[in-house]
Amino acid sequence: LRFRLAGYPRKHNEGRVEVFYNDEWGTICDDDFTLGNAHVLCRHLGFVAATGWAHSAKYGKGVGRIWLDNVNCAGSEKSIGDCQHRGWGNSDCSHEEDAGVVCKDERIPGFKDSNVIEVRELLARVGSWLGSAWSLGLSVPWLLWATLLFTPCSWRGVGAWQAPVAGDTSPATGRAGCGSGLLSPHRLFTERQQLNYRLHSVSCTGTEVHLSMCSFEFYRGNASAACGAGMPAVVSCVPGPLFAPGNAHKKKQRQQQQQQGQPRIRLKGGARVGEGRVEVLRSSEWGTICDDRWNLQSASVVCRELGFGSAKEALTGARMGQGTGPIHLNEVQCRGNEKSLWNCPFRNITQEDCKHTEDAAVRCNIPYMGYENLIRLSGGRSRFEGRVEVAVGAGDGDQPHWGLVCGEGWGTLEAMVACRQLGLGFANHGLQETWYWDASNVTEMVMSGVKCAGHEMSLSHCQHHGASLSCRNTGTRFAAGVICSETASDLLLHAPLVQETAYIEDRPLHMLYCAAEENCLASSARLANWPYGHRRLLRFSSQIHNRGRADFRPKAGRHSWVWHECH
Repeated sequence: LRFRLAGYPRKHNEGRVEVFYNDEWGTICDDDFTLGNAHVLCRHLGFVAATGWAHSAKYGKGVGRIWLDNVNCAGSEKSIGDCQHRGWGNSDCSHEEDAGVVCKDERIPGFKDSNVIEVRELLARVGSWLGSAWSLGLSVPWLLWATLLFTPCSWRGVGAWQAPVAGDTSPATGRAGCGSGLLSPHRLFTERQQLNYRLHSVSCTGTEVHLSMCSFEFYRGNASAACGAGMPAVVSCVPGPLFAPGNAHKKKQRQQQQQQGQPRIRLKGGARVGEGRVEVLRSSEWGTICDDRWNLQSASVVCRELGFGSAKEALTGARMGQGTGPIHLNEVQCRGNEKSLWNCPFRNITQEDCKHTEDAAVRCNIPYMGYENLIRLSGGRSRFEGRVEVAVGAGDGDQPHWGLVCGEGWGTLEAMVACRQLGLGFANHGLQETWYWDASNVTEMVMSGVKCAGHEMSLSHCQHHGASLSCRNTGTRFAAGVICSETASDLLLHAPLVQETAYIEDRPLHMLYCAAEENCLASSARLANWPYGHRRLLRFSSQIHNRGRADFRPKAGRHSWVWHECH
């Protein structure tokens, strides 16, 4: 059995359920439908559970057969076929009764999807052979060592220990989150311990998105006696400019922009570094990419072009929010070794081909920098909120000393950096007082004067007073706090519409009382001879697009919206 979600309008984790049975796609009738049915179907689709279901063809009427009717699942069944039903193809329903589901937006680890590389799935595939020999020991932040225990003496296709022809397409360094790497034999680990070798003759073309996709062979028998003349392979990863220490990132970014002009690709809408909707610049206008034939190879080219590693997920169905403006590219088909997405074959989009509900996105592998170990939250009702505590003096194996951040001047930009460093996504609020979260024994202020631009990877990268603390209110109630969220709204004014519809109108004052009460008129209107005379107004239509991944003010339903004289 195969399953898919269909219909419109919908998000990627909801829709009309369609099942492929007997070489034909069909639907499921909503008679006797329950949340238990939805749980089973969502697991079929690769989600962990269901949060709801829909009846009466909410996502539109399907076509073809109605395969199942009167389905009754307890919720724990492995297959919808194990649930009670009237039998395949036996139904008295019409397509006006097609059932839909709303799944929790969380994937089952290891779910087989050609556009997803799940870390746990791959470790299960490879780790069972490598055992404890597999490690990704990432030590120095800007020089990441990934110790891959293979035999260098038989590592084929890399010449004299040089990375594959396109250095930035190495599967080993890409998976570690870096753009390029240099392979070399090293005695560091063999001198310290006896190693058991599991793999040899690893052969990559350089276009693979993960090392497990390369060809390799297993050692049989006594693994400890293997590779007698060789050593473990060690790879040194070179991170992208975003992860360079100090101001090297800004300097390198300026150099690249001078050499290449304005960047022609970017990520938008992602809650974390290295993820987002793919947007490209064409004819001086930013636009999106249609997800037709979007896969890991093309996503990896995007990730490496932006200074990350290979892609761990190629996202379809506007998973990172819908863009606005043109859709520039469709059916992008990269081989995986291209330096830029613009070097890949693609088809020019036509308006009928795609909608913004099909915008492509990526999640990239990024270097492990350890920033999240230097910050924590305390006292909050959930892991997404709390008083900010930072670690200082955690070098050379010393135990970190935890302290508070002064709340003076703390705002949304600083909260954005804190939430990013915590790995918790976007910032909903930056709080200057946190007396209601007083649940920790940490009472000392260790950071003040924090001022961030918003793009930094860590609070320590922002401007701050350093060792010269200056905080007027040093009590714990005035410590900085955050409320983070994995999703957020992102409102954008449709500027061309304002330009196209703007006009001047003279309007009588007696028709503007409501506008005056709402302070929509200029201050000089107070001196007018009400209700006589008129005001000259600039009138225009506007559209506000939400490009984010959460509703804007979701508690205000459409039934509560009112027409207002001002807007």
